Amino acid sequence: MEMITLNDGNKIPAVGFGVFLVPNDGPAYEAVSQALKAGYRHIDTAAAYFNESDVGKAVKDSGIPREEIFITSKLWLQDYGYEAARKGLETSLEKLGLNYVDLYLLHQPYGDVAGAWKALEEAKKEGRIKSIGVSNMTPTIWKEFVPQFDTMPAVNQVECNPFFQQRELRALLDEADVKIEAYQPLGHGDEALLSHPVIVKLAEKYGKNPGQIILRSEIQEGLIVLPKSTNPERIAGNIDIFDFELEDSEMEEIRALDTGKGHHDPEAPGVAEMLLANYKIHD
Repeated sequence: MEMITLNDGNKIPAVGFGVFLVPNDGPAYEAVSQALKAGYRHIDTAAAYFNESDVGKAVKDSGIPREEIFITSKLWLQDYGYEAARKGLETSLEKLGLNYVDLYLLHQPYGDVAGAWKALEEAKKEGRIKSIGVSNMTPTIWKEFVPQFDTMPAVNQVECNPFFQQRELRALLDEADVKIEAYQPLGHGDEALLSHPVIVKLAEKYGKNPGQIILRSEIQEGLIVLPKSTNPERIAGNIDIFDFELEDSEMEEIRALDTGKGHHDPEAPGVAEMLLANYKIHD
């Protein structure tokens, strides 16, 4: 597995396994167990995914030494602010059954972001978190909040794929060596992307499936990718992308697919309220 060095010196596997919308109490446990057997060593969950306990149990039952598995979770909006964030982290650790997480993110960029970030900074100093980062920050939102932080985020986890390549954001983050973690790296299973002639042509050339071509291109762009699947064959295939390399001209063909538009707009009015209404993680 290719490793990427973060701006705090810690290393993260370039391909992670996402579990958004995979139910707890069985399905998430099975999916993570399958991923670990397939060779993944990077699991990405969140308080608002409601499956941290399944993730933690699968990691424990795998028999793989804890230090060999990179685990990410995320703080939900309900727990923003300094004191609430401290408690939110402890709840995540309890559900995961861990005494530390490798990466902990502010899941959404609304509300008392600065207070929550301070709690993450302190937990990092205490060894409860190895690296800290943010998620869903556009360039505008980044410029609003990050200047208030004492510590530069290690990552910004955002929607990113060949149809939405986040060029402005990547240029901004490159200045501080902040890595992008790409969720929906396959365009949320977008058939228009997976069946695009450029992608299909390359898949035929390299004897890979379209998803593997897309993920390989993103790895070559320096992104950390978080493909999600509950299909064992697809889980294994999404990590089988390190035995070939796309040519520069082929990378340019994929770069030309960028539309500059994604499915989620963090700056849209009412997003914070909608998220809080739809994802209530505790009373």
